[in-house]
Amino acid sequence: MSILKDNVNQGPGKLREILKNEFVVAPGVFNGISALLAERSGFKATYLSGSGVAGAMGLPDLSVTTSTEVAEEIRRITSVSRLPLIVDADTGFGEPVNVTRTVRLFEGAGASAIHLEDQVLPKRCGHLNGKKIVERDEMIRKIRVAADTRKDPDFMVIARTDARSVNGIQDAIERANLYIEAGADMIFTEAPESKEEFKQFRKNVKGPLLANMTEFGKSPLLTVEELKEIGYNAVIFPLTAFRVSLKAMERTYSHIMSTGTQRDYIDNLMTRADFYEAIGYNQYEKEDAELSRR
Repeated sequence: MSILKDNVNQGPGKLREILKNEFVVAPGVFNGISALLAERSGFKATYLSGSGVAGAMGLPDLSVTTSTEVAEEIRRITSVSRLPLIVDADTGFGEPVNVTRTVRLFEGAGASAIHLEDQVLPKRCGHLNGKKIVERDEMIRKIRVAADTRKDPDFMVIARTDARSVNGIQDAIERANLYIEAGADMIFTEAPESKEEFKQFRKNVKGPLLANMTEFGKSPLLTVEELKEIGYNAVIFPLTAFRVSLKAMERTYSHIMSTGTQRDYIDNLMTRADFYEAIGYNQYEKEDAELSRR
């Protein structure tokens, strides 16, 4: 069996199927190898953060990356990973006409779902102060456009509301229900500030809910089991692995700089054999040999 065929991304239909039957835990990935490692760890879906894309480029999460740059990262990930990928589409990268292009780009690149947020462009990290949000009607237009533009009806349009930190939880709940009515498949409740607020969203929002368990933010770090008990349907861990990798790289560079060698640091490294297994090196080599005999 060809490894290239084996690695065909499972797509929107698979994500819908998983959501019907179980709670979805989607760890953040930021390139192909991180997606392969998440798959190797047993996850059934992954998440690509806009902040992760920008951060990997050495840039801040302030709408400085473009839709085409994000789409290229989606392609890199979905070309090697079979798992459905949920993608951060920020504000849609502009007005409703820009949302149309973003949906076409991201769906064409292999995303299974996107989320759009109701912040004013340029947006800010959802857990920082100083955010501004658009009028409800503007966000509703973007949701409708996104839903109408998708080619695959299983491709999910998730609406993220940042209203909790700007206008309070009641406005966020009202917006969430309006977004569901406009055609959103799920609501991403950004930055609730207590477990009770997560419960308030679940009690009052008439649709599936996605939680964001990001570190160093406004929300308490609830466990998967706690979110299940509340009644949420999915959770993302956007930058956990990315932040861990940054810390590990920083320590490694500091160690080499101070000691001039990695000899006594080897136990901290993934071995060549493990790395090759993760990327399917031997399968590629085998397939190359078979193809050369045809």
